[in-house]
Amino acid sequence: MIKIDSKEIQKYLSSVFKDEVTIKYIGELCEGKAKIEKKLKAFGYGLPYLIEIYVKDKKKSLVLETLRREGFGHEHFSDRAQILIWQNSAFNKLPRHVRSYDVGAFTKEYKLKSLGDCIEYFILMRKVDGKLYHSDLDRIKATNEIDELDVKRCLALSDYLVRIHAKKSKDYGLYTRRARELLGHGECIMGLIDSYPSGLPYIDEEGFKKIEKMCIDWRYILKKKTHRLSQVHGDFHPWNIFFRKGLDFTVLDRSRGEWGEPADDLSSMSINYIFYSLQAHRRLEGPFEKLFMNFWENYIDKTKDYEVFEVIQPFFAWRSLVVASPIWYPNLPEDVRIKIFNFIKNVLSVERFDLKEVNSYIS
Repeated sequence: MIKIDSKEIQKYLSSVFKDEVTIKYIGELCEGKAKIEKKLKAFGYGLPYLIEIYVKDKKKSLVLETLRREGFGHEHFSDRAQILIWQNSAFNKLPRHVRSYDVGAFTKEYKLKSLGDCIEYFILMRKVDGKLYHSDLDRIKATNEIDELDVKRCLALSDYLVRIHAKKSKDYGLYTRRARELLGHGECIMGLIDSYPSGLPYIDEEGFKKIEKMCIDWRYILKKKTHRLSQVHGDFHPWNIFFRKGLDFTVLDRSRGEWGEPADDLSSMSINYIFYSLQAHRRLEGPFEKLFMNFWENYIDKTKDYEVFEVIQPFFAWRSLVVASPIWYPNLPEDVRIKIFNFIKNVLSVERFDLKEVNSYIS
């Protein structure tokens, strides 16, 4: 419930109608006003409220409504904001549709803020200094050498995931949602596949269909694993991590919600050790194999999460579609792309991912 002072509602409505507003009635919208107390106590989520006002001696009857959080892609406040912002934009464009006067938000101070005249949204963040982690991987690829700091940074990233994944949630519907989005979200498997141009020599439409169908089977496996719901970053890769001196780092751009499957973060980072090694050696070996194994062995030793190897397959498929993309990596050699698609199809075919079998998945 949101406790709102009627004076705040009066101020907000006066700003919307650009004139002094007098409130005559506020109450839950129902068939009979007699059932409702005339004194407003609080706004309930998902309940419509009738507000009767006078503006320049003219009576107006308004409905103020929020959205319920329960399921159907409404779990995050940003989901609900997206729907309401769109409704405010679209309602008045359709003949005979009920009119929208504004879209707004409740602030932390329980005030009402208008958003109706906004045409785009932005975020303001603190500037971060340092070098992106991918610059370390670029250097290792060029020199085929790693030093002690490279190993320590790899372990620090693994430790970071150990720490954030330790926080669990029982809001299990969010796990089901993430499993669904893994397949159907515009930034995930189907969205990535749709971004590939046609006529590619290394993958055709039938190949993409096969990948999608295999991932549908994996979605039904994931739906039974809701007990794994954990705090996640959601886009934990070398272009979203700034290192400064030593092991001091900052992460950027967490994505798609606070909660999800730990395999999401683990695959997002570790696919890059495979990816860089494929470019350098056409297989996982040398410095990148060492980083890959250190990253994973440290995580498993500290979490004892052996079950992750039974769910990571579609997440590896998604992240592989990213690194194989001709849009993101236009200059990648064709034989490397072929090996990545081998990895996708082979990984999706195994019930349990084996860290020591990466090269067999590639071949």
